[in-house]
Amino acid sequence: MPLTKDFRETIRERAQREPRFRKALLREAIELMLSGDEKTGRAILRNYINATVGFRQLEEATSIPATSLMRMFGPNGNPSAKNLFGVLAHLQAQEGVDFEIRPRRS
Repeated sequence: MPLTKDFRETIRERAQREPRFRKALLREAIELMLSGDEKTGRAILRNYINATVGFRQLEEATSIPATSLMRMFGPNGNPSAKNLFGVLAHLQAQEGVDFEIRPRRS
């Protein structure tokens, strides 16, 4: 289901106002992709990118064309590991966070 402009604007406004919300969006996207729900993770990551750095600035930072980035994080996107991790590394640096993977305790 496509998002309404009002919803996208609400996400953008809140992300610009609340650093904790931005970090939570980024963390949620990464956790979803790692847990196997990469489609939802990509959708949240796309919302995060639109609400923060934007695809044009991300293009400049990663040397990946903005149109390719938009497709990568679209509903049928299939980013390569190299491109995905490059984007995630830049977004983490931009946000000032470092996410890490740890084994679960049994």
